[in-house]
Amino acid sequence: MADQPTAADPRSDRAETVLRVFDSAFGELLAQDPAAFRVKFRKMAASAFAFYRGTAALFYADLAEGPFAAHGAAFLDERTSRVWIHGDLHAENFGTYLNAEGRLVFNVNDFDEAYVGAFTWDVQRLAASLALIGYAKALSDDTITRLVRAFAGAYRAQIADLAARGAATPYTLDTAHGPILDTLREARLQTRVALLEAETVVDGYDRRFRIGGGAFELDEATRAEVLDAFGRYLDTLPPASRARPEALRVKDVCGRRGIGIGSAGLPSYNLLLEGHTDALENDVIIYMKQGQTPAVSRHVTDPEIRGYFQHEGHRTVISQRALQAHSDPWLGYTTLHGRGQLVAEVSPYATDLDWTDLNEPADLLAVTEYLGRATATMHAAADESSSGHSLVPFSTEHAIDAAISADEDGFTDMLVEFAHAYGDRARTDHQLFVDLFRNGRIPGL
Repeated sequence: MADQPTAADPRSDRAETVLRVFDSAFGELLAQDPAAFRVKFRKMAASAFAFYRGTAALFYADLAEGPFAAHGAAFLDERTSRVWIHGDLHAENFGTYLNAEGRLVFNVNDFDEAYVGAFTWDVQRLAASLALIGYAKALSDDTITRLVRAFAGAYRAQIADLAARGAATPYTLDTAHGPILDTLREARLQTRVALLEAETVVDGYDRRFRIGGGAFELDEATRAEVLDAFGRYLDTLPPASRARPEALRVKDVCGRRGIGIGSAGLPSYNLLLEGHTDALENDVIIYMKQGQTPAVSRHVTDPEIRGYFQHEGHRTVISQRALQAHSDPWLGYTTLHGRGQLVAEVSPYATDLDWTDLNEPADLLAVTEYLGRATATMHAAADESSSGHSLVPFSTEHAIDAAISADEDGFTDMLVEFAHAYGDRARTDHQLFVDLFRNGRIPGL
């Protein structure tokens, strides 16, 4: 049995910090749905990386104060502190999607935590995740350092290239190689028919949702409220997505349980749409999920940024459209019960990068370099020349390029140092969290 931290134990102070951050980040939702958070926390208990994935709030609290606050500060100024960022950029938040042009693309995904802040926060969070994955694979510290240096070098090279040329080649079936190409090929093998067969049944010559396995029926009042929210969502779609109104006809609605680590306790609904033809295999499933408060926003006090967004659903969609070129044509937002909602397609072509079989140093280095270039491309996509939003009224790639150019070696060294230091912190915090959780120390559970 692990010893519990006592009042004289330095772990006691850290335990109180963890509990305080958890209460601030999760308290309201945990009180509404303790069962969902028991599931979330059991998933987080499985490994230090799973814990890290679920604790962006703790990460930003550590960057805002304490020994990690100064890391990366040398590369921040008025512009590089005000960049559209992903907000939860770890090594598993990359994968494939089918873009608005019908092309399979490998890129950053999951923009629930996106906001405007320091570009260093994204690259630091990604670097620390590489250290955690490397440790879990029993890689030496020297090998982990090589991975982080490869990421930093690829990020820096891509930023410089974008500053010089102003365009990036997306990673597609035609341009990707190695494990990234394998991920795209696996996504290409998925089909809409297989997704529909897993999630729906054909009943009376039409489809409806299959109830069970996380899907549940709604009462008439809730169903009517969801449909009303859907009507408001339609106004937020790009004009091209509204060109054929018959494709937007709702055939069925259901509630959903059991969504990911980061969305525990957030209400979610699926809607089945007619799609672009009467053929049953062309039906489309979209989801409506309550937007969450991004962890980084608690440490960004600029009133212009806070006031820019109508609600969290609006923030998520605006951020994703800014950061992701040619995003999901079904992406939009609405409100339900006064809460902002994110709406997007449940796509059969969304395949996350799987690190399970990535063990050879050559493959790990190749993938890490892809992540560096993809991260730089994402940061460069969202600026005055491409996003059309007034929050970032300058060229981000030129601002970041100038900041890194002043000390390229220092940028890489900063990320290496941070990756090892915060990787150690996250592993220690994971064990502390497990002890708090299994001994009933987390309030509400």
